[in-house]
Amino acid sequence: MKPQPEATVRRSIRRHQLREMVPLADTTIYDMEQRGEFPQRFYLTSRCVVWDLSEVEAWLAERRRVSHTKAVTRAPIPDVQLRKTRPIKRLAQA
Repeated sequence: MKPQPEATVRRSIRRHQLREMVPLADTTIYDMEQRGEFPQRFYLTSRCVVWDLSEVEAWLAERRRVSHTKAVTRAPIPDVQLRKTRPIKRLAQA
């Protein structure tokens, strides 16, 4: 008799476990999911949302790889002189 291949066990993680792995806000993760930049959540029940652990780990590995190749463009530094509230005043030159 031929041995049957072992079934792969796919592990899912809940929101609090995801937060431990990915230190992003819930709204940031949700927005990234909507844009297709983060693994999609799925529902086990009407009140239980989970993510596939292998997909999240693959996403983290890809982010690390891209970061090491310097392909991620950083956000520009905001010009505090343009703020509407609490603008930074320039000091007078002596």
